[in-house]
Amino acid sequence: MAGGSRKGVYRLTMDDNATAIAYLWTGEENYWPGETFDRADPFTAQAGLDMFLAAHARLASLGLRVPRLYHVEGPVAVVEDFPGGSLQNRFDADPREMAPTMRELAEALTAMRGFRAPAFGTVAHVDAGGRSRWESCEKGAFAYGQSCLAEAAARDDRIAGAQERLNERLNDLHARIRPRQEFCVVHGELGLDHVLVDAEGRPVLIDIEDLAYSDVEWEHVFLRIRLQDDYRWSAVSGLDEDRLALYMLVQRLSLVAGPLRLLEGYFPDRVFMRSIAEHNLGAALRLI
Repeated sequence: MAGGSRKGVYRLTMDDNATAIAYLWTGEENYWPGETFDRADPFTAQAGLDMFLAAHARLASLGLRVPRLYHVEGPVAVVEDFPGGSLQNRFDADPREMAPTMRELAEALTAMRGFRAPAFGTVAHVDAGGRSRWESCEKGAFAYGQSCLAEAAARDDRIAGAQERLNERLNDLHARIRPRQEFCVVHGELGLDHVLVDAEGRPVLIDIEDLAYSDVEWEHVFLRIRLQDDYRWSAVSGLDEDRLALYMLVQRLSLVAGPLRLLEGYFPDRVFMRSIAEHNLGAALRLI
């Protein structure tokens, strides 16, 4: 099945026609060329069974719906299947029918925002007693933005031509941010395609390996990018506008650099990935 660039996703059908989903984390299932994992840096690639299990436990502890875990062995997790499709597809088909699910998803985001984490970092790393390379989200995001800018400029002449102005903008936005040590639970890639729907209409969070203790603004920038006009379902007040501005530019640059790097490997849906890079390239340039 489609469902991950760093893991394989397989639907298993049993002799009695019951189904389950198998997640497989191996090098052969990872489409990203030359990638290494750094648990101490939430802005680098995160994948693996340990990340999944830690995220699964944290979300379940908050009362959120995640796939039931049936079996774990080696690099494989077998979990509950939801054959009805993603919330994205179902919402696009019938927004009124999915309105209760969207409201419950907003409640889930409130529960995640209400959790107070001891430190910034990936859930798996912090819960195991580790320390992040970055003491705050804004410092890590600033460094990540500079890295993404350099990567994108090396792969696209339009970004290269605007690199100096983009770097100045990153520095200006970072300089405006006032220190804050208040971290909540953040999914990191929460689009409606990363939410399934159970038989009772509850939203089910998937692709959770990037779960981190981070700034709530990081989550809401991604939600704004992905939901666009439908962001009204999850909009909240009280967010830090300076953080939102920095994280918007960083995430736009990330969504240029990442897809362009992915296209250097053997990712199959190349037209779609190129369209993501093009869309966010234009959005990043409009920010300057």
